[in-house]
Amino acid sequence: MKHRLVGWLGGVVLVVAMLVVAGDFAFVPRAKEPGYQFIAAWGEPGSGPGQFSDPTGIAVMGGEVFVSDARNGRIQVFRHDGAFRRQFGELGRPMNLAISGDTLYVADYWTDRVEVFAVGGAHRATIGRSGSGPGEFNAPGGVAVGPGGALSVVDFYNQRVQRFDAEGRFVDQIGETGRTGIGAGSFNYPTDAAVGPDGTLYVADGYNDRIQAFHPDGRFSHKWGGPFAINVHGPFNGWFATVTGIAVDAQGNVFAADFYNDRVQKFASDGTFLTAFGTAGEGPGEFNHPIAVAVATDGTVYVADFGNNRIQKWRPIRPE
Repeated sequence: MKHRLVGWLGGVVLVVAMLVVAGDFAFVPRAKEPGYQFIAAWGEPGSGPGQFSDPTGIAVMGGEVFVSDARNGRIQVFRHDGAFRRQFGELGRPMNLAISGDTLYVADYWTDRVEVFAVGGAHRATIGRSGSGPGEFNAPGGVAVGPGGALSVVDFYNQRVQRFDAEGRFVDQIGETGRTGIGAGSFNYPTDAAVGPDGTLYVADGYNDRIQAFHPDGRFSHKWGGPFAINVHGPFNGWFATVTGIAVDAQGNVFAADFYNDRVQKFASDGTFLTAFGTAGEGPGEFNHPIAVAVATDGTVYVADFGNNRIQKWRPIRPE
């Protein structure tokens, strides 16, 4: 009897082990390309030029890097080597950024508006006000610019993405105002958005731990993140523990700031996991909650390292 029990238990352990291995292969993808190497970092806590108090958004244009310095209520601009250039704005709590042409769009979380600047710093326009109606916001977290200058604004507490024409006029919305959900086209505190080269809109569905993609006309396309992309977080490849910022490169690849996993993940446009980089810590190449990401035309990736009050610069590892 004792030997039978031992044999039975051994069989159970074997079956469980096989299920774990099968689940790993089914739900945890392997990297399909080389990773990224740390190049440099700049910034420290403070309120002076080149210092940060919670950097929360980042964008790249030409030879400059734009950073939302949230608690200092400003935008700081740097050269790609981290040299300070200028600062501007009297903002509440600037979050994720978007640049189109010579225009910078700033999602201002505390004032419930999107502020529009020339990249040189001159203020151009304000879009929105507090509320839950069309064209109103409750803590906007990010903005994306699509074909023809159309805008998509992530409306955090209103649980939706609002879409505007190039003049800032409300067009429509994705998601049901004030209602969270795990289904396609529903959100659980969305945090950022980006538009791909083909016009696809990608939304960081923050607390659902996933990314959703939509056709240019607003129809749902696909989603990814964890098993079935239904609000299951984790530290595995292709999973998220709150995705807070996204960016799309010229090839249509999607980069995601995986906040509580202290890393950046890279995906193909269909959601296929490609690679990841970063680990938790305070040293070079380590993150303390990366919150936003931007990609330059040469493939260099810039990351707002929120908890370490700095910006990090990474480059892809080229195959030999």
